[in-house]
Amino acid sequence: MSAPRWVLHVDMDQFIAAVEVLRRPELAGLPVIVGGRGDPTERAVVSTASYEARAFGIGSGMPLKIAARKAPPDAVFLPVDHAAYEEASAQVMATLRALPGVVLEVLGWDECFLGVATDDPESVAQQAQDAVLAATRLHCTVGIGDNKVRAKIATEFGKPRGTFRLTAQNWFEVMGERPTRALWGVGAKVEKRLAAHGIGTVRELADASTDELVAEFGPRMGVWYRELGRGIGPAVVDDTPWVARSHSRETTYQQNLVTRADIEDAVRVLAGQAFDDCAAEGRAVMRVHLKVRYAPFDTKTWGRKLAEPTAEREDVVAAALALCDALEDREVRLLGVRAEMVMPEEGDPVERTPVRGRI
Repeated sequence: MSAPRWVLHVDMDQFIAAVEVLRRPELAGLPVIVGGRGDPTERAVVSTASYEARAFGIGSGMPLKIAARKAPPDAVFLPVDHAAYEEASAQVMATLRALPGVVLEVLGWDECFLGVATDDPESVAQQAQDAVLAATRLHCTVGIGDNKVRAKIATEFGKPRGTFRLTAQNWFEVMGERPTRALWGVGAKVEKRLAAHGIGTVRELADASTDELVAEFGPRMGVWYRELGRGIGPAVVDDTPWVARSHSRETTYQQNLVTRADIEDAVRVLAGQAFDDCAAEGRAVMRVHLKVRYAPFDTKTWGRKLAEPTAEREDVVAAALALCDALEDREVRLLGVRAEMVMPEEGDPVERTPVRGRI
């Protein structure tokens, strides 16, 4: 009889902060907050916070100014160094890919799935942790599941530096009474919509009427959310090289943009940069999106499909500027442009490392 197949979710512990502490050992044990240019007086958000900083309520996505108010006097603010994190991530993934008998699917800088056939998944998880630590001096947590959903959620119960197994056998024991927000893929907005139907826990979602969920979320997502409540999800780990679907550029401005001319100039720059990233891959752009964050913090995103895919910078910039017609007459603190590309032909993959924070 063949060994059962397992999905392992490897998640690096406080990855960005840990990379910074490796470079600056004197920061070990201190509240470390990484974001923007490392200046908490500027407009930027927290990319990551060390566990010591999280103890003060500081987390990813929080404005640096708020983080500074919450932080203790010995907190250290550092600028984002993408190159350093990409290098560390590449080393982690290469180490895991070299493990015998595993299939690796990259999810981002700091996480991946491993597919493995074994009677002892905890042993493989320990091998992965030991290998990563030896190669990079970085720690990771491993969630073990019979599919990707359960493996991903299991990681949260193993943090930090541990392992946890979550399967069909213990799903409701572990997750049943937890809020729906504890599920991978359920955010604040979905949680609120579920609550309006009297669905507050994972068990209640699992027992909910499919028809009711379909009426609220549509035929695809309604069924998907009900299955999610039962921990059902894909179990195949795909090692196909990750292919970027789009490239985006965005900027938070230290002073609000007030005039339409200034806003359009900024959009023109961002659209050109996004186009250049696509052009570097030799792929045409088929859709353009514009993201705006009005002062103080109201964010909206919309886009348009081009009449036909284009490899011309002027076409992409023009499309982004056309989207400005929908802008409200308000001050702008952030702008972003995303250029969605035509996917490469089958058999001609373009491998890229996924990057967080795209619009």
